[in-house]
Amino acid sequence: MSIVIYIAVMALTTYLIRAIPFVAVRGKIKSRFFQSVLYYMPYAVLSAMTFPAIFYATGDILTSSAGTVVALLMAYFNLPLIAVALGSSAAAFLMDLIMNLIVGSW
Repeated sequence: MSIVIYIAVMALTTYLIRAIPFVAVRGKIKSRFFQSVLYYMPYAVLSAMTFPAIFYATGDILTSSAGTVVALLMAYFNLPLIAVALGSSAAAFLMDLIMNLIVGSW
């Protein structure tokens, strides 16, 4: 099959996913429940896709957990995103370094 057909099918699929809600829902959504569901949906989907991958990013659960804990603590204190990213990366790196020193000395 031609790559043009693949691209056309993906373009149509993407367009339909975005267009169907506009066609199906004509007026303003008045239900507070549905408004809150639609408001939090992107955050929930992003979390569901990202969070499991966090623990496999470094190849070791302990180093990934250390980075995650540091990232959550730094984010809780409203630090900038670049600081959170650098801090969590440094924590994962230091945990890996410490683990290699401990295992290497045995």
